[in-house]
Amino acid sequence: MYTLALPLLIGLIAVALAFDFLNGLHDAANSIATVVSTRLLKPVHAVLFAGFFNFAAYFLTITFPSLHAVASTIGKGLIAQELVTPAVVFGALVGAMFWNVVTWLKGIPSSSSHALVGGMIGSGVAHAGITGVQWSGLNKTLIAIVLSPVLGMILSMLIMLVSSWLFSRATHRTAERSFRALHLISSGTYSLSHGLNDAQKTMGIITVLLFSTGYLHGDFEVPHWVAISCYVAMGLGTLTGGWKIIETMGSRITKLSQHQGFSASLGGSVMVFAASLLGIPVSTTHTITGCIIGAGVARRASAVRWGVAQNVLVAWIITIPASAAVGAAFYMLTTLF
Repeated sequence: MYTLALPLLIGLIAVALAFDFLNGLHDAANSIATVVSTRLLKPVHAVLFAGFFNFAAYFLTITFPSLHAVASTIGKGLIAQELVTPAVVFGALVGAMFWNVVTWLKGIPSSSSHALVGGMIGSGVAHAGITGVQWSGLNKTLIAIVLSPVLGMILSMLIMLVSSWLFSRATHRTAERSFRALHLISSGTYSLSHGLNDAQKTMGIITVLLFSTGYLHGDFEVPHWVAISCYVAMGLGTLTGGWKIIETMGSRITKLSQHQGFSASLGGSVMVFAASLLGIPVSTTHTITGCIIGAGVARRASAVRWGVAQNVLVAWIITIPASAAVGAAFYMLTTLF
């Protein structure tokens, strides 16, 4: 256990909530790119819509406490809980925030989740060496990097095919009206799943910080005030929007119809809810990008701008090592004081 003055603890919690806010801002595109690009909702209405459902995920966790499994993975499943110090937490958060800001300014839909994972690993290894890594938690996160967009792409393609068959005898007007309604519902569901999975990552960081400084004892459980603070911070971040990333996600990868937007959002919802149940801190950015590509490919392969998709893929690959390097650097910086 590490002693930490209360003002410094409050400061670290504020940094964690700032990351959560930035996560919401950076990942707003995950929830609303399809409804904005298809003009189903105006941008301002879309961010209000997404922000509401991001926060509404809080009520899911009240009803089903087991859904806090992702927080446990982040808090004690990457670096051994007893090795986490306030300096490790600081390095992890700064590493993740640095990468989020860089990719946000460039309009690159990278993963806030994996930036935090990278920051935690880099800072933790700098503190305790490679032996401090919890490989079971890290391995399932790394596997999800590959599987979530691939499975999301396949699932969205299947949804496109099945829904096309179901509406094959409907008139164009009836099908369009139906898919507009279904797209709105699936987008709300995806925003709900995004809030559920992503807000827990900051919950895990704050909770392990409280344990490491002696403010919490016993089993690893997220305090109520930590949960609601994280959902509020993420919801507010989503309300600010990340317009450059929304443009990349919603129109530069492929041009979407209401049918495709519905298929991508539904496929993403299924994937992220499943990951939350399994306690996997999946990248909602990776998942919805794979789903958008799958919805585009279902129409025709040439509908996808593969050059843009390739640039996004490169950002995914370097996110964890880049944020880990920054996290380690900032941890080392704290040792000078």
